[in-house]
Amino acid sequence: MAISTTPIDEGAIRDLRREVRGPVLRPGDAGYEESRTVYNAMIDRRPAVVVRPTGAADVMRAVAFARDHDLLLAIKGAGHNVAGNAVCDDGLVIDLALLNGVRVDPEARTVRVGAGARLGDVDHETAPFGLVAPAGVVSDTGVAGLTLGGGFGYLCRKYGLTIDNLRSVDVVTADAELVHASESENPDLFWGVRGGGGNFGVVTSFEFELHELSTVLAGLIVYHADDAPEVVRNWWRIAEQAPDELSIWLNFSTAPPEPFIPAAYHGERIVSVIPVYAGDLETGRELLAPLREFGEPIADTVKEWRFVEWQQAFDESYPSGERYYWKSHNFRAPSDEALDRIVEYAVSPPTPETRVSVTHLGGAVNRVDPTATAYPHRDADFLVNITTRWSDLALDEACIGWTRDYFDALAPFATGGSYVNLISEREGEESMAYGPNYDRLVELKNTWDPENRFRMNQNVAPTG
Repeated sequence: MAISTTPIDEGAIRDLRREVRGPVLRPGDAGYEESRTVYNAMIDRRPAVVVRPTGAADVMRAVAFARDHDLLLAIKGAGHNVAGNAVCDDGLVIDLALLNGVRVDPEARTVRVGAGARLGDVDHETAPFGLVAPAGVVSDTGVAGLTLGGGFGYLCRKYGLTIDNLRSVDVVTADAELVHASESENPDLFWGVRGGGGNFGVVTSFEFELHELSTVLAGLIVYHADDAPEVVRNWWRIAEQAPDELSIWLNFSTAPPEPFIPAAYHGERIVSVIPVYAGDLETGRELLAPLREFGEPIADTVKEWRFVEWQQAFDESYPSGERYYWKSHNFRAPSDEALDRIVEYAVSPPTPETRVSVTHLGGAVNRVDPTATAYPHRDADFLVNITTRWSDLALDEACIGWTRDYFDALAPFATGGSYVNLISEREGEESMAYGPNYDRLVELKNTWDPENRFRMNQNVAPTG
């Protein structure tokens, strides 16, 4: 369906301002620039109008307004989506920032989270009760976008993906109606929001199951990039046999001028082995010994952490307002050649700020049937995320080109799947994101959004 960008009648805007409680912003209004700004500085879009709802009723009215005026509609949670799908040119943006409430029920071990909340908001409320909601790894990330794409972090091998801990959602549909979805109510919609992105409506709140956890054994075991081939092989030998309580990530980066890094290595390319053990700490120390004793690390920061603090450990490594271009591949048990190819590019990036992160999956993630949720990648043992970062727009072509070359070089060794939240392209990688579940998602789209109102995403196009 074609969406018009015809200028909006000011009388209609006045009516909209009377009908919603939250701010309605036009270009030039205070708050407009903040609402149109997202994490990735490559995105510079100017919506015709922004609505910042204070509740589900405002969301319903905003969706109806976009429908009645044939406006392109974008939904902004925290604006962390690297493709910039949270904002659009000329259309209407629903900025959910004010819906950021978090309410914990410690007896039921559940938490109700507003769609504008960030991971740090959830951690702040759950930590005093010794509880956690399995989520991502950067506290500024939005709960909504993370969850709708699947959601993985340091606890996913033990507790599953974020969507595997989702109990229910409230959704404003394309008809501007508020519905509840769970395993027992609108189960088809509940299936779709667990990995299908924002294709089916505006989720205004999420209910998650919580787990008891206060302390983890975690840290960085750091090596010079020259040792990376051997380090990565040792990582996989241990990671492929790790218990669910142990997640071991890799991160290729440039050594910062931090006290824990010897000065001689500042500015050098490094690879960090990052174990996170969520279980009995003494058992964890025994399990981590083979990692910590391997080779000649230049630093080892493994210690006991409050989990809520560990969740913030990499916040400064992925700052907002930089230029980003990301690509990701899923992998099953890799060959030595695949590991070598990962290392080859990761140690020679186009900018010092570029990171390559290897996410340890498997465990509880892979014990869910791939058709049980819209997220289909239940066969992946790990994921490689190429996070290319720079600030000078003159480097755009070189940085994007390098990332694509790296992505192409890994493709022969990967599964063909990709995590939807790490796709930088506006379109073209939907089959990688949704895999064998795509046809069922199309059927769901035909039911819940046949006019494709919710299209600012890795879009599932309705057949109509």
